[in-house]
Amino acid sequence: MSHSISRGLMPAATLLLAATLTALTPSPASAQAQAPYAVSVFAHAPGTATQPDSIVAWRDRIVVGFENGVAKDGSDGKSSTIVEFSLSGDPLLSFSVTGHNDGLRVVGDHELWALQNEDANPNLVVIDLESGTATPYQFAPTPHGGGYDDIVVGADGAVYLTASNPNLNAQGVNVYPALVRARLENGNVLLEPVLYGNSNATDIGTGAAVTLNLTDPDSMTRDLKGDIVFTSQADSVLVFVRHPGAADQIVGRLDISSTATGPGGALVTIDDTAFTPAGAAYLLVTDIGGNTIYRIDRSGFGFEPGQAYSASDTAGIVGTLNLDNGIVTPIVTGLVSARGLQFVGARAGHARD
Repeated sequence: MSHSISRGLMPAATLLLAATLTALTPSPASAQAQAPYAVSVFAHAPGTATQPDSIVAWRDRIVVGFENGVAKDGSDGKSSTIVEFSLSGDPLLSFSVTGHNDGLRVVGDHELWALQNEDANPNLVVIDLESGTATPYQFAPTPHGGGYDDIVVGADGAVYLTASNPNLNAQGVNVYPALVRARLENGNVLLEPVLYGNSNATDIGTGAAVTLNLTDPDSMTRDLKGDIVFTSQADSVLVFVRHPGAADQIVGRLDISSTATGPGGALVTIDDTAFTPAGAAYLLVTDIGGNTIYRIDRSGFGFEPGQAYSASDTAGIVGTLNLDNGIVTPIVTGLVSARGLQFVGARAGHARD
């Protein structure tokens, strides 16, 4: 598979249009926040870019991946667009990467890892955000038959990926690696299994021993304890991994439900989850179906450090996540399909991990 990347300034007309739309449109009537939260438009999709999904912060920039309707296995040969925004929501620079971008992460001080094609035929492009240069990396054929979805930097400094769209055995079980450790060497991504799709875990809500069946590993983050946290989206679960790959690795499973589905809640799928860092000023969320990035503020004492928030792609909500019982309580409703979450604080470089 070929790889390409281009970089350029957003056209002046696009800059003016995006700034005007942001200024004139606090939020669509359908996007509603529950007090003490407020929702407003941070930025609309600029130019021809569509479908904002992954989002990260870097210094005084917000970086968003736009999927542009590209096939999830990259089979149509089309490209995604990665856009750098100012903290005011103005598009500044754009990059084009071949394939369907879904994972973004800043690794180290200024390397942006952009991961494409979560269903099959994955590729990785590492962009130096200071110079704009980019380096493509190849994957060997995937043992699970799918691609790789998201990226996180662990507390140990290693880079981890979720193995998405896995093949299942005759019993409908994922027996392949669901979480892998990645390193780069000679133009290749070398991978080491960390957690299998059918590994043993502890159910966080009950304390019972359980066997996982992760059929849809997806978005990743880290909590404030340094644990890796990722969703198995179609399974409506969050997985917590402490000391990944070590002899004392601990795995927890949290079933996710939401009061948005009715009294008492019911299982709901979530995409991204973010844990509030100290000093967080506001929360950004991408709405892939609405072609919009929203800003969520909280009045009074602001965001409480350590509180978890989750975005549901199917319910179109952002909500607080109860880490004891897995219930997501909506704070913003009326989104088309909520995806990536990113806290921004006094130090703009706060990343979601």
